[in-house]
Amino acid sequence: MNDVLSLDSLRDLAAREWGLDVVVARDLGSNEDRNVLLTLADGSRRLLKASHAGIARGELEAQDAAVAHLAAAGVAVPRVHPARDGRAVVPLSGGGHARLLDFLEGEPPSGARLPAGLPGALGATAGAVVAALEGFDHPGLGQGGDWDLREARRVLDEALPVLGGAYLEELPGRLAEAEFQLLHVRDALRVQPIHGDLTADNVVVDVDGAIAGVIDFGDLGRGWLVAEAAVLACSLLQHDGPAVSDAFDAIAAFDAVVPLSREEIAAVWPLVVSRAVVLAAAGERVLAEDPGNAYARVRRVLEDRMLERALTLGYDEAELLLLQRLGRVAPAALEGLAPMVAGVAAAPEVDLSVLGDAGDGGEWLARSWPEDALRVAAVDGAAVTRHGEPRLTPEAATGDVPRSVALGVDVLVPAGTEIRSPGPGFAATHGPRALAVQLETGVTVYLSRVSTVVGPDHEISTGTLLARADGPFHVQVCAVPGLIPPEMVTPEQSDAWTRLCLDPAPLLGRVTGASSLRTPGDLLEARDAAFAPVQEHYYAAPPRIERGWRHHLLDTDGRGYLDMVNNVAILGHGEPRIADAVGRQLRRLNTNSRFHYEAVVELSEALAARAPEGLDTVMLVNSGSEAVDLAIRVARAATGRTDLLALTEAYHGWTVGADAISTSLGDNPGALDSRPDWVHLLDAPNTYRGRHRGADAGGYLEDALARLSAMEDAGVALAGFVAEPIFGNGGGILLPDGYLAGLYEAVRARGGVVVSDEVQVSYGRLGGHFWGFEQQGVVPDVIAVAKAMGNGHPLGAVITTRAIAEAFAVEGSFFSSAGGSPVSCVVGSTVLRVLDEDGLQENARVIGAMLRDGLVGLCARFPALGAVHGMGLYLGIEVVAGGPDQPDPAAAREICEAMLLEGVVVQPTGDHKNVLKIKPPLTIDSVAVDRFLRALERVMERREAWAAL
Repeated sequence: MNDVLSLDSLRDLAAREWGLDVVVARDLGSNEDRNVLLTLADGSRRLLKASHAGIARGELEAQDAAVAHLAAAGVAVPRVHPARDGRAVVPLSGGGHARLLDFLEGEPPSGARLPAGLPGALGATAGAVVAALEGFDHPGLGQGGDWDLREARRVLDEALPVLGGAYLEELPGRLAEAEFQLLHVRDALRVQPIHGDLTADNVVVDVDGAIAGVIDFGDLGRGWLVAEAAVLACSLLQHDGPAVSDAFDAIAAFDAVVPLSREEIAAVWPLVVSRAVVLAAAGERVLAEDPGNAYARVRRVLEDRMLERALTLGYDEAELLLLQRLGRVAPAALEGLAPMVAGVAAAPEVDLSVLGDAGDGGEWLARSWPEDALRVAAVDGAAVTRHGEPRLTPEAATGDVPRSVALGVDVLVPAGTEIRSPGPGFAATHGPRALAVQLETGVTVYLSRVSTVVGPDHEISTGTLLARADGPFHVQVCAVPGLIPPEMVTPEQSDAWTRLCLDPAPLLGRVTGASSLRTPGDLLEARDAAFAPVQEHYYAAPPRIERGWRHHLLDTDGRGYLDMVNNVAILGHGEPRIADAVGRQLRRLNTNSRFHYEAVVELSEALAARAPEGLDTVMLVNSGSEAVDLAIRVARAATGRTDLLALTEAYHGWTVGADAISTSLGDNPGALDSRPDWVHLLDAPNTYRGRHRGADAGGYLEDALARLSAMEDAGVALAGFVAEPIFGNGGGILLPDGYLAGLYEAVRARGGVVVSDEVQVSYGRLGGHFWGFEQQGVVPDVIAVAKAMGNGHPLGAVITTRAIAEAFAVEGSFFSSAGGSPVSCVVGSTVLRVLDEDGLQENARVIGAMLRDGLVGLCARFPALGAVHGMGLYLGIEVVAGGPDQPDPAAAREICEAMLLEGVVVQPTGDHKNVLKIKPPLTIDSVAVDRFLRALERVMERREAWAAL
C-alpha cells in the first residue's frame, strides 16, 4: 500500500485532513512505515507516518496513548496532532492508517563509533521510559510480537527452514544455552509495557550530542522490563570501540533509574544473546524471502558482530561483572589469614608481561610457556608470577583480543610442597578447579593443578592440609561466593575483575605489589610534553607498543597487532640473530670507521657483491635521508654541476638536500611552491591518477624528454636525476615500462648521473628483484639505500663506481660517526645473511603474490577500494569515493582506525593520504595474510552496512 503513495498524494492528505500548508515533503527511511518529513509555510516541520494495513488501528492508538503518557511524565517524545475532525489515526483508502506527529529536531547518532558518554545516556533514557511506562495500560497494547524476547524460541523455530550452514548449526544451540540460563529466573522477571527497541537508532541528539528525544514506538508492547536494557546493550555491540564496556555502562545507567533485581541481573546477558540470535535468524529469514533486500544483507554483518561479541563473555562471567559494575558486591579483604605455602615469601617474581625479558625470542609462543619462564627464574625451586598483570600469551598472535590479564598467580614450588588452609571454612571440589576453599571471611580460594588431600564437603580450620603440589600450581581468590571466575580475562574487563579477584599475595606470605606502568594515555601526554609534537605518531589513541616478534607488534595489554607497514624491520621484530650479533660486538668494540677493523670491510664487500657490476664502492651513513643527501653531493661533485631533476609526489628525506628534492604534498603541503631554483620537477608518472593512464602511460616519457630538451635550450646543465624506481611514497605505484630506461639514457646523454633512491623498495622486498631498479631493467650510477639495511638499526649506504667516489674526494674526506661503526656493520652483514638463510626474498615473491591476489579480489567487491599498486611485499591500496579522481583520505583514516581494532596496523600514504601502504616484514606468512584480508573484509563490510543505515 505505502509503496504506491506518492509524495504529492501525501501532501494532499496532510492539507485535507490536517489543514497544513506544506512547502516541501521529503521521504525518510523506515523499515515498515512510510515516514515523510513535511516542511510547512511557517518554517515548522511535522512527521507524517503512513502505516501498512498489517498494523491494527488499536496498536497505533496504543502507541499514541503511550507517547502522551510519556510526555506527561517529562520524557521528550514527538507529540501527536489530531486531524481537523479530531481523529488521531486517519484511515487510508488503500489500507493502513496515517498519523501526524511533531518532528523532533536533531538526528539519530550515526557512524560506527558512538561518542563517549552516549551509551550511558541511552541507558538512562531507557530507564526513564521504562519507569514512566510502569503504570501505563491501553486496550490496544499487546505483546511485543517477534521482538518480544519471551518469543525468541518461536521466532527462531519459524526461521529454521531457511537457515543453512553455520547459522543452522550455531543459532539453535546458542539460544538453548541462553534459555537454560534463564530457567531459574524467568518467573521472577517483571513484565510491563516497554518501548522494545530503545537504541541509538531510535533517539535523536542535538548539536551538542545530548539526547533530545525518543522516537519510533512501533515495537511498543508488554515484555520483560529487563529486556529493554538487554536490547539496548545488544545494539551497542555492533559499534566500534570498547563495545562490551559500553553495554555495561548503559545497563548501569538503566539500573540507576530502574534498579534491577538479582534475578534480572542474572537474566541480562542471556537476553543479550537471545536478542542477537533473534536478529540473526530474522535477518536470514528476510533474505530468504527477499534475496534482493540490500538493506537486510548489509545489516547481517552488524547482526553477526553483535552475536560474536555477546559470546565473548560467559554467562557466569557476565553476571559477575554486572554485579561488580552495579555495586552489588561487598568489598572483601584478606587480612588476618595465614600463609598457605611455606618457602615462597622471598621467591623471585617472574615478569610475564610485554616488558619482561622472559618473552624474548618468541618464547611466549611455546607450548611450555609460562612454565619454562618460572623454572628459569626459580631460586631454591620456587618462583611466583604477578596478579593482575597483562601477560604475553600465544593468543596475541591470532589478532583476537586476548584474555591476557591474570586474575590469580602461578606458583612454582619443590615437589611435595604442602598447601594449608589460610583460615576456617569449607572445602569442596569444583569442576576445572581442583579445590575450592570457602572461607568464613566470605572469599573463596581456588586451587588448580594440585593433588588434593582434604575430601569434598569438608569443614576446615586454619592450617588444615588441603593439597600438595609437585610443580607449578595456580591460586586464585574470588570475593563472590559460589561463582567461579576465569583464570584470565581481557584488558577491557580487567579493572572490574581485579576488584572481584583479589591478589593472593598475602596467602603466600608476600606483599601485594602495585603496578607503576604508565597507561597509553598518560604516556602520550608525557610524550607530547617532552617530545616535539611535529614528530607525529600513528592513531588518535595509539596503543603502547613495547615488544615485537617477526611480523607481530605487542602492546602493554598483551594484545598482538599484525604489522603491515614496517618496511624498516625487514627481518621482522625481535630477531635474535641481530640481537646476539649486536651484543657480542658491543661487548667487544664500537667506534668510528676511521679505525681499522674487519666488520666495515665485510659489509662493504657484501653490498658491492649485491650491486650491479661496476658499482663497487661503498660509503656508509646513518639513515635514508643521509644516503640521499650524500648521493646528491656525489652527483654534484662528479659532474661539477648543481641542478637536479626530480619527480613530484616523491619523498626522499628530511636533510636539507634530501628535502629539497622531496615533493610529497602529504608530508609538506607547500612542497611544490618551496623548491630551490636548482631543483627541476617532472610530473609524477602516476598511471592511476595522473595525466596519462592505461595505454597512454608512455606519454610520461615523452613529456619528460620534451622537458629535458626545453631545459637544455634554456642552458640548464643537470648534475643528475634522483628518483625512486617504484613510487614508494605513493603506495607502490609501478612506473610505466621503459620510463626509467628512456630517462636514464637522456640524462646521461646530457652529462648527468642517475641516482636510484632504494631506501624503501630494495633488499628483496619486491620479491622478484633485490633492487627496485631491476624491475625497470636499468642500472643507475648511484644507489642510495637504508631502512631495511639495518632492520631498524640506523644504517644507510651509497653505492657507486670507483670513479664517481673518487671525484667526490675533491671535496675532502668523508665519514659518518656511527655510519660504518663496528656495531652498524655487524648489523648490516647479519641482515644480509639472515635474508639469505631464511629465503625472505622468495617469501616476498610468493606471499606477496598471494596478498596481492586477495586485495584485488576485495577491490572487485568494494568500490571504495579503487586499485592495488606494487609488487612483492610493497603494495598500496587506493581508497576512493568514486574513482581515481576522487581520493578519499577521510575514509582511509577511518579504515586504518577500524583495522587497529581488528589487530592490524596499517597507515595511509600518498599526496592525498588515501593510499593504504602495505609493506610488512618479509617474515609474514600465509596465516597472517589470511588474517589481514579477513580483517579488511570485515571492516569494509561494516562500512557498507553503516553507510546503508
